[in-house]
Amino acid sequence: MDIGQPHHSVDLEASGSILNPASVGCPVILETVPGAWSERVVRGDPELATAYVTAAQRLVERGAIAVSSDCGFTIRHQAAVAASIDVPVAMSSLLLLPTLLRQLPLRAKIAVLTFDSTSCTDDLLGLDDPDDRARVVIGGIEGSKYWHDELKYPTPPTDVAAMEADVGECITHLRARHPDISAILFECAGFPLVASAIRYLTKLPVYDITGLCRLMIASVA
Repeated sequence: MDIGQPHHSVDLEASGSILNPASVGCPVILETVPGAWSERVVRGDPELATAYVTAAQRLVERGAIAVSSDCGFTIRHQAAVAASIDVPVAMSSLLLLPTLLRQLPLRAKIAVLTFDSTSCTDDLLGLDDPDDRARVVIGGIEGSKYWHDELKYPTPPTDVAAMEADVGECITHLRARHPDISAILFECAGFPLVASAIRYLTKLPVYDITGLCRLMIASVA
């Protein structure tokens, strides 16, 4: 059910990995998108759209009952992929953002933690109301060890301890500036590896792509 980038570094058996069947509640079928290197996906190369649609169609031909992706920035291809197949599609956890805002008091904010905040632009958030946008705080780990590792070719194994430190530092700084943050949404599909640690650190609800995938699977299984 998952569309992956070439040479993605996440261990299929790692707890919390979107590629681990235990994380999403069903067997995982993986299709690799040719040319979808991290930098191209994060920056939004429009030439990748056709490749993502083709990969999604192959997944359905192989028996997928839902389709997702291992990078939140593929929300750019959500409409095209959803229009091309007849199963539920959730390319990114960012699809959750409008719903999560309505779960919280109007004074509360949501922190979106992203792989690269310079590329997490407003058009990806799905928010038309300026008041909703004002309640979203975006923080990224660009320049960190995990960020540099994911942009390498070949991609080295994921350093989970470094990721935990990077994400933890990011949310700590965000909360210092925005004490009204009441929930966290991970854009990055790698971050679920440290979701438990960040919940423990912040004592806040943390949402990610694996939770959205479990919701899709529960609706069709």
